[in-house]
This record gives sequence, C-alpha cells and structure tokens, in this order.
Amino acid sequence: MIFRKIRLFYKNQAGFTLIEMMVALVITGFIGLGATMASGQVLNQTSRNSDYTTASRNAMNAIHWISRDAMMAQSMDGTEGFPQNENLSLNWVEWDNTVHSANYSLENGILRRIYSDGSQVRNIIIAEYINPDEEMTNCVSYNGTLTLTITSSVGEGSKVVNVTRVREITSRPSL
Repeated sequence: MIFRKIRLFYKNQAGFTLIEMMVALVITGFIGLGATMASGQVLNQTSRNSDYTTASRNAMNAIHWISRDAMMAQSMDGTEGFPQNENLSLNWVEWDNTVHSANYSLENGILRRIYSDGSQVRNIIIAEYINPDEEMTNCVSYNGTLTLTITSSVGEGSKVVNVTRVREITSRPSL
C-alpha cells in the first residue's frame, strides 16, 4: 500500500529526460568553446598590437633624437658604417663657441646617445629592440643629406613585429 502511494506520487511529476540533459550539456559546451576561442583571439591580437606599438615607438624615438642632432650638426662621422661597424658622431659649435657632440652606438639592440655640451656628458638609452641587420637599420650620407633607416623588431619566433621608419635629414650648412 505504501509502495502504491509512492508510485502515484512520482508518476505525476515532470522532469528532464537523459536525452534532454545531454543536449543541454552539448549546447553549453559549444557556447563555452566559442567563448574560450574568442578570448584567445582577443589576447593574441592584444599582444600583437602591444608589440607593434612598442616597435613603432622605439623606431620613432630613435629617428627623433638622431634627426634632432643631425639638423644641428656641422660634421658627421661614421654615417656609412652605422650601426654595424661604427658609431654615428654628430658635432656642432654654437654661436657662443660651445662645442656639442652627440655619439650614437647600437649594442644588443639598445641604441645609446652619449651627449656632451662641453661641461657635462650624458649617456642615455634612446631606443630598444633596434634590429642591427644592415638591410633593416642603416645610415647613408649624400650631398649633406642623411638618410636614416631604423627598424625595431619586437616579439619572438614567428610572431616578430618589424616596424621600419625612414627619414631624410638635411643638416645645417657649416658656419
């Protein structure tokens, strides 16, 4: 008698069947897989954008500082071998006979500027991740115009981002 009442009690209850539960689980799995893949792509793209921004900023910073000094320079040394074989040396004298010297060197991808104005010497890092390959980073001087090509490479393996900046700089005439 008790079993009969229990069977009647459970007979009228509705619930999910095993097939309905499996379908719901599969749909939830597909939604989770799609969300995971989208998150992975967002992270990958964010990393590429960050690498591009870093490379671009370093190349532009190198171009800025070298062109700033080259426009003032009355003499340039090392233009044909920079940065592979020689340092780039830019020198000028101001109206009050103050001698300025800016020397650029590239070592292990780090571009340094050693600046002297006669009273003190400053050694600062201008840019990082500069690619030392001769085809990517070079300097050519022709008829008083300095053509500067700087490439910054950021990333690893197949995900390296190269950003190249080229600038033609005309130095001031000798006084």
